[in-house]
Amino acid sequence: MSSTRLLSDVSLLDDTLDQIDVATVSLDVDPDVRCLLQSVDQVHKVSVPFRRDDGRVEVVTGYRVQHNDVLGPYKGGLRYSLDVDEDECSALAVLMTLKCSLLDLPFGGAKGGVAVDPDDLSDAEHERLTRRFAEELRKVIGPNTDIPAPDMGTSERTMAWFMDAYSTQAGEPRPGVVTGKPPAVGGSRGRAAAPGRSVAIATREACDYYDVGLEGATVAVQGFGAVGQHAARTLHEWGADVVAVSDVDGGCYDPTGLDVPGLCEDASSGRVNTAGHRTRMLTNDELLALDVDVLIPAAVGGVLTEANAPDVRASLVVEGANGPTTPAADRVLAANGVPVVPDVFANAGGVTVSYFEWLQDRSRRRWSLPEVHGELESKLLDAWAELVAASESHDVTLREAAHVVAVGRIADAIGYRGV
Repeated sequence: MSSTRLLSDVSLLDDTLDQIDVATVSLDVDPDVRCLLQSVDQVHKVSVPFRRDDGRVEVVTGYRVQHNDVLGPYKGGLRYSLDVDEDECSALAVLMTLKCSLLDLPFGGAKGGVAVDPDDLSDAEHERLTRRFAEELRKVIGPNTDIPAPDMGTSERTMAWFMDAYSTQAGEPRPGVVTGKPPAVGGSRGRAAAPGRSVAIATREACDYYDVGLEGATVAVQGFGAVGQHAARTLHEWGADVVAVSDVDGGCYDPTGLDVPGLCEDASSGRVNTAGHRTRMLTNDELLALDVDVLIPAAVGGVLTEANAPDVRASLVVEGANGPTTPAADRVLAANGVPVVPDVFANAGGVTVSYFEWLQDRSRRRWSLPEVHGELESKLLDAWAELVAASESHDVTLREAAHVVAVGRIADAIGYRGV
């Protein structure tokens, strides 16, 4: 089933739509662009039956929201979470459109997933669910139409199952139908680490711009999953002092710097292993208030709020998670002179290397890891230069500047293509 839906009543999008308003005014573009960005092209809601290991058949609900394809095929993650619903997918699809535009990638935004608890799935159940979900979405996705990727609760293995199911239905290999696959089946080297690496690059560039020396800079990372671990490891290699990290249960702090490689030993668990480290324990709230040069919220959305933003003592904030700073917190941080490098830029390494993977699948040529790193660096540096230029010329925050750049590129495309 598909439908077109106006997004003005979706609370998760309110701030984004406000930022789009600011961008259209700043750029003096046709107000109709805002109207187009407020609407999603299609919403697909499907029932996904799958068999449990005990023989029971369970039916869960899946979604795929396709926002806007004026720049190219739809692109966005698939997540397995009990929180998945149409509103969440619609909001994230719009943000993906803006992210792809900001990074000058030839994609539009999409998002999807299944309302299920991934921790309640055995490997066999996860596979059966994924293969059936691929069947349900078969008519609305494709290498030139809509290219999913892993997200919360899904992985490289999920994408391999999804790709195999789609290829079986198509009667031929179609590795380009998804990105974020294992390299053995057409995935790109460096894809898994790309979001964290882009956070590290964003931190490096922001430190340089705001005259915070990266060498010896103190960094606190909230959220030690894939993004937080890779960001911490890269910044540690570049000479920064990662002094605090945390997971859902709390974290550890050492003002002289943590043993980051040691903390990352059990990277697959996503949990902070403090055994053998001389640290003091702290809560996630305490970590956010540490006196550090850089704070990286890389866990979940909405952790920086109007209530705790006044306690932030970091010189700058680099968003590793999606939406970790609420609009009210943004205003507090801006008033206190704390720059925020927005998620739409900082964690864009995932979709950028997904684009590289898509190119590799189409050309049937594998890139080396140095090639991937070099191309990612080039894309991010170009986007950073545009971001800073827009911030300075329009006298707006980096987040507002990101929307100015993204909306401007979309407006140009709409102008040339027409409605």
